[in-house]
Amino acid sequence: MASAVSSFKEGSKAYMRIFACFDDTDTLDCGRGTGKLARWFEEELPESCSLWAVVRQQLLVDPAIPYTSHNSSACAVIDAPEAALAAEIARRAALHVEKHAVDGSDPGVCVAAEGDPAIASLMEFGRLATRAVVDQAAAMRASAGVHLSGHGGTNDGIIGAAAGVGLTAWGWAGRLIEYGPRRLRDFGGLVTVEEIEKAGIGVLPIDKDGALPLPHQLVDTQGWLRPRLIGGRPLVPVIWDDPAACWVVAGRRAKKSASLD
Repeated sequence: MASAVSSFKEGSKAYMRIFACFDDTDTLDCGRGTGKLARWFEEELPESCSLWAVVRQQLLVDPAIPYTSHNSSACAVIDAPEAALAAEIARRAALHVEKHAVDGSDPGVCVAAEGDPAIASLMEFGRLATRAVVDQAAAMRASAGVHLSGHGGTNDGIIGAAAGVGLTAWGWAGRLIEYGPRRLRDFGGLVTVEEIEKAGIGVLPIDKDGALPLPHQLVDTQGWLRPRLIGGRPLVPVIWDDPAACWVVAGRRAKKSASLD
């Protein structure tokens, strides 16, 4: 099965997507989550690469699973000129975790390129990890041939890291906590449809009337913009709020003073 988050061309240059996923790098009282560690990884990328997005993937929440707060992993999606850079990105990702993971955590890292043979099994594993308890052995089987490493504690982070790569490559799960050259947190509470679309993010109406958002209309982000990964694209699901005369992002809570992402 091919990845929905796939290669592209920019002018005469061709780029492919490499997925670097981190999991279980924090503790309850450390004050930040794996999402921040994944966003920081942008500073460690090779010069020829750039960050396309960081995607938070939600896995199964179950009493049988030890997790820090929400059992989520964070996958950096990287634009690279060649698949061979996956090995260097994996090396840097491992060093990044060893530098920033909190004592007492159980960190894991998984890195794969979109054309790797393991992508299909990682997609299947990722979907399974959203509805069933899975173990390290299953993660290792799914990621055969790509980078998967544990970096302390129980090494259980390899489970979420492998699942996060699979779900992100699949392209139909997760929400973006970073995207493109314009930071998502730079968008205000109210922003026009046109401004969102100029940033390369689609605005997707999901209310029953199905009206299309117009460029001049406002979107209430309820804090800051957090697109969903749908069909390999960043899309913001919105519902029309008639009294407020604007679109409202669906399924978002108001922004808190601090974020673990």
